[in-house]
Amino acid sequence: MKTKQIVFTKPYTAELLDVEYESPMKNEVTVELEYSAISAGTEKANFIGMRNGITVGEDEQAVFPRYVGYSAAGIVKEVGDSVNDIKVGDRVIVYWGKHKKCITVSRNNVVKIPEGVSTKEASMALISTFPLAAIRKTKLEIGESALVMGLGILGIFAVQELRAAGAYPIIAADSIAERREFALRMGADYALDPTEPDFTKKVISLSGNGCNVCIEVTGLGVGLVQALDCMKEMGRVALLGCTRSSKFEIDYYGKVHGRGISLIGAHTIARPKHESSAGLWTDEDDLKAILALIKGKRLDFEGMICELYSPVDAQEVYTRLANEKNFPIGVLFDWSLA
Repeated sequence: MKTKQIVFTKPYTAELLDVEYESPMKNEVTVELEYSAISAGTEKANFIGMRNGITVGEDEQAVFPRYVGYSAAGIVKEVGDSVNDIKVGDRVIVYWGKHKKCITVSRNNVVKIPEGVSTKEASMALISTFPLAAIRKTKLEIGESALVMGLGILGIFAVQELRAAGAYPIIAADSIAERREFALRMGADYALDPTEPDFTKKVISLSGNGCNVCIEVTGLGVGLVQALDCMKEMGRVALLGCTRSSKFEIDYYGKVHGRGISLIGAHTIARPKHESSAGLWTDEDDLKAILALIKGKRLDFEGMICELYSPVDAQEVYTRLANEKNFPIGVLFDWSLA
């Protein structure tokens, strides 16, 4: 028996392949996906053959094939003999899976979707937990000012979550005008162009002498340097964007050390695996929090969805991702079209 999966078979090549259907073992479930979401930064890096993974040297040769698509949702098709709290027909998030029509994963990698949340919305939930974990690590207090550097999907989710967490003002920064407009619609108080010569001065003025918190999502050295220049003394900068190149310099003495700035590693793998504690939540607990916030209308995931595609169109979609500066924020694969 076969199913469909998107595979990067070589650089700049995405194919929809027939692969073996895997029946669940005793503690596994098989889910027929309805939607899977594109995580633009990670999937672009994999598609073009960049470094991906913190243990991989940045100059190491890319190895293919590569498999992506870790945030998805669908309907349970089969369950293993030891699974008694998930049943066939349940709507679930599949996290740390793949862009694959019928996917078999550990029971620990699915979370039930409550009524009032669609599978479209839920398919993006894992991606949204990345900025949520970063915000938790900054220990943001209600009424503190916040800067978001970079307004791709992670940055826009960060804007929404900062608003839900009580940050004010929220200043969103990106060089693309359409993304700044999107951020304002999603809850930013101000949206600025970081390439403008008076950017830093404006941020400091709007935030009341510098920002308390920054979620840095550009993954670029220049973005981090700008963020540091915008911080209040004792401010906290969460490094959420994946800085895949180390070829930049920072004046740590002047920009970090002397001003008491905290630099916080916020890659999503840097979180507890089994038990949550203050500021450090597991994937599962953050996913449940996100689902509750969607259901309670505190977060707008429907407004994040920009385009839907058939998996058959994978090559076209990823070619656009590799080449377009303003790739749409929320892009989903609709597996009913595969």
